[in-house]
Amino acid sequence: MTATWQDVRSWILQRNPDLTEVDPETDLIETRIVDSLQFVELVLHIEELRGKAMDFDDIDLDAFRTLKDIERNFFLS
Repeated sequence: MTATWQDVRSWILQRNPDLTEVDPETDLIETRIVDSLQFVELVLHIEELRGKAMDFDDIDLDAFRTLKDIERNFFLS
């Protein structure tokens, strides 16, 4: 099974019970859907889905802004 942005969306929805949906183009950081504490968990979850660690020195916040950004930066290659 190949991970996708939809797996990340499911993870976000599980942690935000007030949400019923997250648009793939919504800015997750600006809207605070993912707060600073959840961000670290999000990075770890993406690493787990990919089966590959990220170099924290190279992490760019913009790569995590939207579900589409996450897909483009971490699941398409």
